[in-house]
Amino acid sequence: MFAPGPHTEAEVFAGFIAVQLDAVRAAAFGLTDEQARQRPCRSALSVGGVVKHVTWVMRQRGVERVMDEAGFAAFSDSFALREDETLAGALAAFDEVREAYLADVRATDPGAPMTEPAAPWDGRYEPTPSVQRYALAHAVEEFARHAGHADVLREQLDGATAGPLLMAAEGLPGNAFVQPWAPA
Repeated sequence: MFAPGPHTEAEVFAGFIAVQLDAVRAAAFGLTDEQARQRPCRSALSVGGVVKHVTWVMRQRGVERVMDEAGFAAFSDSFALREDETLAGALAAFDEVREAYLADVRATDPGAPMTEPAAPWDGRYEPTPSVQRYALAHAVEEFARHAGHADVLREQLDGATAGPLLMAAEGLPGNAFVQPWAPA
């Protein structure tokens, strides 16, 4: 959990992003590969796919993204945990990328100029001059959206919710409000 304090602006962004990443990871806690691939809602999303996509998003920071046919194929592939992939492998990649990603966010000057890459899914077909603050705020939005997806997907799978999953994943004791998740 990210606590209030005399943080720099970059530390605030990193803290809120870390909370969302913790929620994505916790949604996968205790799942089998088969469960991680299940799509319990009307969409094509699965918990494993969300973990894999969030990892793909983190890898895009600071990389010139080209949305040609190969780039679009990689983007599309990031939404599904394929049969030749495991949840353990997806989580290992997530953990590896997460630490470097958050270190980079903490080291970022939010006011520094940057060029936001094209995002055809948002109707922006050309790179756009911006500042890092925009990219960092967008990352909070992106990861919060996917943490919400993961939470709903997990709840549909077995009824587990974010608070108890986070407690179980982090090995925290229960309290008067929340108890750690345990398999039924």
